[in-house]
Amino acid sequence: MSEVVDVPRVRDHAPEREDFLLEVIAGFSTPQKTLPCKFLYDERGSDLFEQICDLEEYYPTRTEIGILREHMQTIAAALGPRCLVVEYGSGSGRKTQILLEHLIDPVGYVPIDISRDALEASAVMLRARFPDLEVLPVCADYHRDFAIPGATRVPERRCVFFPGSTIGNFDPDAAVDFLRRMRRVAGEDGVVLIGVDLKKDRAVLEAAYDDREGVTAAFNLNLLRRLREELGLEIPEAFRHRALYNEDEGRVEMHLVCDRDFELRAGDKRFVFREGETIHTENSYKFDLDGFADLARKADLAVREVWTDSAARFSVQLLGA
Repeated sequence: MSEVVDVPRVRDHAPEREDFLLEVIAGFSTPQKTLPCKFLYDERGSDLFEQICDLEEYYPTRTEIGILREHMQTIAAALGPRCLVVEYGSGSGRKTQILLEHLIDPVGYVPIDISRDALEASAVMLRARFPDLEVLPVCADYHRDFAIPGATRVPERRCVFFPGSTIGNFDPDAAVDFLRRMRRVAGEDGVVLIGVDLKKDRAVLEAAYDDREGVTAAFNLNLLRRLREELGLEIPEAFRHRALYNEDEGRVEMHLVCDRDFELRAGDKRFVFREGETIHTENSYKFDLDGFADLARKADLAVREVWTDSAARFSVQLLGA
């Protein structure tokens, strides 16, 4: 008989339907229509993203995992014993497992994710894998303020874990603000362990966000399905996925391209869509090492260590106050 694993209690700060609708209306009201990329991650979106992570074209996940595996003993030594790990955008927890396997007597783990289904699944998996670890999941939009739960045992320090180069989803000013938030959560003696994608050839970048199998396209288009099913918006099947590297801005952009004219009502607002118009759904900024160090410095963080793969495609960086 298999062992029964208790399900950690989820602290729920997830956005309400009305919050979702208000953000959609705000995004559709700008000259370049936008949708926040955080809404890509419902249950289906999270599943699709996990499929993306295994695609041949999508180098970030396997490259970052390779860096973590190669350097984790050094990373764990730098973090020290009895850490409380706080992870924003915890997803499936596959990278977290590598970290927790090497840490010395971690006192707790706080996974934070907007997708409750993905959060519960990863919390149960990690609770089974690390039965002595206190797991304290929080379902929340991490762009907003909420309380970080404390572990029963007092930690020596906090480590904020932010892998996957998700910091690239923020515009530069917002990235600085979020780095400041992570610094506050970590505290004066804490650290931030962060994945940072590096600049590289345009063809490699665009292929990573527009794979041959169309999984990324399905991931992007799933956002419109959410608008139809959860908000009742009458959006026709008239969009296709586009990914492009904006070299001037140093970012990959994901868009949904409209293939015909139509009108849409959301709440008490009416919106006109034209053929060829796009909805901008995600940015993924790419960095060089000096550029990211400058960004961190603006948030009163210093780069203490940098680990990269042999081709310098991706980096894992340790930041401190």
